[in-house]
Amino acid sequence: MPEAVRSFDRFADLAAAVGSEIAVSDWTLITQQQVNQFADATGDHQWIHVDVERAKTGPFGGPIAHGFLTLSLLPRLFDASFGIVESRMAVNYGLNKLRFISPVPVGSRVRARLKLLACTPLPPDTPGVQLTLEATMELEGQAKPACVAESLVRHYA
Repeated sequence: MPEAVRSFDRFADLAAAVGSEIAVSDWTLITQQQVNQFADATGDHQWIHVDVERAKTGPFGGPIAHGFLTLSLLPRLFDASFGIVESRMAVNYGLNKLRFISPVPVGSRVRARLKLLACTPLPPDTPGVQLTLEATMELEGQAKPACVAESLVRHYA
């Protein structure tokens, strides 16, 4: 388990926290290099992301991160903000809800605020739990978040 801000020893300890905020990650800087690399990896080279000069004249006054780049930071922010000692591995299981609320300008910082909505045991032959987390990706200095996602993560013992 990576060193985390908040640690839970057992799945049962985490289950007792359902309904509460379990962690807030550190701020993470969004760089143009990240945006360009994400564009290369996904093939999404829309000018509002990668053409810095043209983006300055666009609706956001500069380049913005891809929404899915912002979303893709969640696993890293999860790992850096909380951990479960009993968990030997975790996998993304999907999303129930996702909304991109505010654009994320290159050079801004984001962080994840995590509320545990559910902690459900996996089938008896699969020791572990499925977490349902409301992840609010906050944008530093802004009232509205960058995105809000209801993320499903499976942790295996």
